[in-house]
Amino acid sequence: MQSEREIVNTEKIAARRLSLEEVTKLGVKDRLFVSADTAELKLPDCYVPAFLTKSGEDFEGGSITARTVFQEEVSCLPDDENEAGIYLADENGSVTIEVLQSAGVVLDLALFVPGGDKGALTALYAAARQAFGADIVQIWRQGLKEVPDVKVDIFEEQIPRGRKGSDSPKRDRRAIDTYPTRADFIEFSAGWKPVVEIHRPIVDNTPTI
Repeated sequence: MQSEREIVNTEKIAARRLSLEEVTKLGVKDRLFVSADTAELKLPDCYVPAFLTKSGEDFEGGSITARTVFQEEVSCLPDDENEAGIYLADENGSVTIEVLQSAGVVLDLALFVPGGDKGALTALYAAARQAFGADIVQIWRQGLKEVPDVKVDIFEEQIPRGRKGSDSPKRDRRAIDTYPTRADFIEFSAGWKPVVEIHRPIVDNTPTI
């Protein structure tokens, strides 16, 4: 029977535990290590690289929130001895921690395949296998839909406040000359809504010499 350490890929690094006061002096670009143990995946005594979600000085109440490189948010009380704590890599550190390594990445892409028939998709998967090896997952999360052969302009328009028609809505161009499915993957600003219109090429009628 394999032990947990035989099936979990970790790297041992020298580190030191940070106090709450030390954490409050760090910024969002400082690389930390937090517990890898989550409700979904129990990995006691393992740590993962992470970054604070905001500058340490902006946290209140002693609770710190960090986002791991695996895109999970972890909250902890650095000074609580009953918690795993937050660590910083330090060659002269007094402890050695085991840091969980990455096996790879999962791509969540909007991929346009011209033609998009079964033969094209089969060729795409075959090329990915050839590039990355047989361990690649052929289909992780596949959602296929036909794309109309039309180009659109994508804007974001400010949602009006107060009485209707009191002010003309402000509009910002986000992307032009693109396929309509692109709108599904653009993050629009708070207080703004997406507007999709048929692309109208701008014709410059200025006389030239």
